[in-house]
Amino acid sequence: MDQSVAAKEQPRYIRLNERDNVAIVVNDFGLPVGSRFACGLTLRAFVPQGHKTALVDIAQDAPIIRYGEVIGHALSPILAGEWVDEARIRMPEAPALDKLEISTAVPAPLPPLEGFTFEGYRNPDGSVGTKNILGISSSVQCVKGTMEYAVKRVRAELLPKYPNVDDVVPLTHAYGCGVAITAPDAVVPIRTLQNLALNPNFGGEILVVGLGCEKLAPERLVPEGVNDAIVRMQDEAFDGFGAIVDAIMTQAEARLKILNVRKRETCPASDLVIGLQCGGSDAFSGVTANPAVGYAADLLVRAGATVMFSEVTEVRDAIQLLTRRAINEDVGRALVREMAWYDSYLARGGADRSANTTPGNKKGGLANIVEKSLGSIVKSGSSAITGVLSPGEKATQKGMLFAATPASDFICGTLQLASGMTLQVFTTGRGTPYGLAAAPVIKVATRSELARRWKDLIDFDAGRIATGEKTIEETGWDLFRLILDVASGRTKPWSDRWGIHNDLTLFNPAPVT
Repeated sequence: MDQSVAAKEQPRYIRLNERDNVAIVVNDFGLPVGSRFACGLTLRAFVPQGHKTALVDIAQDAPIIRYGEVIGHALSPILAGEWVDEARIRMPEAPALDKLEISTAVPAPLPPLEGFTFEGYRNPDGSVGTKNILGISSSVQCVKGTMEYAVKRVRAELLPKYPNVDDVVPLTHAYGCGVAITAPDAVVPIRTLQNLALNPNFGGEILVVGLGCEKLAPERLVPEGVNDAIVRMQDEAFDGFGAIVDAIMTQAEARLKILNVRKRETCPASDLVIGLQCGGSDAFSGVTANPAVGYAADLLVRAGATVMFSEVTEVRDAIQLLTRRAINEDVGRALVREMAWYDSYLARGGADRSANTTPGNKKGGLANIVEKSLGSIVKSGSSAITGVLSPGEKATQKGMLFAATPASDFICGTLQLASGMTLQVFTTGRGTPYGLAAAPVIKVATRSELARRWKDLIDFDAGRIATGEKTIEETGWDLFRLILDVASGRTKPWSDRWGIHNDLTLFNPAPVT
């Protein structure tokens, strides 16, 4: 990283690669025209924090380079010191999927990292949870109100009797009726619901509430061999709403008794399943938070853990950098398969990957999805990519995995939970109150100004990398230790302290009838 050596109060920029012909402004709230950097460069216009300025004159149609990669071409001549905003950049085409290098730059295995542990809840199947939760699934949206009413009573009347259980979480959704249940793409929401109930944080105790006439039969959500795990509202044995709720509470208490016996025990870090996600990204995401997360991810992989990164549209324009890291041809082809499937999915909806970049992303300095993707993939670290998961598929291997999901925070979180994620690390530059009831979420700020302003929403400040107070390596180690503390229950993230939890949101690419 080539960072100006000016004093803290002086104008500062960050240039990430020696090939870059643009750099981003570091100073809080931006810099006015006439600001002069230590290298002698003088701004010809106001440049907001995180936005790009040209380091040299850039001719019309010449490439604009950040991260050492082309993020676009100049629509008109750009002079050194001018603001390079999105309106001055023509976005390039996405990398062609039939011309990618696969497994040509597989990283050498990183040295093992031994001796790191956390206090988790070990399950009969060998998986380990970071929370001890009773999850109650629904098979159809019709029963959502009943489930929420029952869960309210369970929390008030039963949960205090079982102090070792953290919470009761309703796994509700808008699926199950009026849907093309046999359509090929219906495998995505159905698989997601099946695997959500198997998340290690639920301890293997399955309970499904259904209506009785829905297309998605409750039996499809219960693993083979599990009996007495379904309450059907239309069961003729129930005399009124009260009897239905009582049945749910009876089933819930039987499972609370089992979960209450669970105790935290010392487990190796290799038992962790960590999800990585970003939301409200800005130009600092690929400079501070995502590199720190990437370093921590490498530490987790070295410790034998499972780590997954996601969001297809936020890796699509940098896929050429990922296929080279695929551990073998099969993994590389699986990456290409997921990109191609999503390209087709977007095309059917009359959209493309450019629709991803939000107004907040652009306000934070990200000109287009190419620049956003290059910063997003940094959180995957530097280790080999050992596996690829289709949406909602359960992880069964260790190492760095790509779990294909949309970029929507809520859909991505839901799909990562279905894949077995037990703790999520979430980077943000603009800020978000996002949280999950089923797993702790560590929110990492890209900028210290955001971390200070949202001191009771942000869990970790990676902005110290930009100010020079911390290195990426130091910050990555700090985050790694925080992950172990949160996984152990020693530290509670702010979303859990406030009880801020987003609803689960299924990804349903299949038709609705």
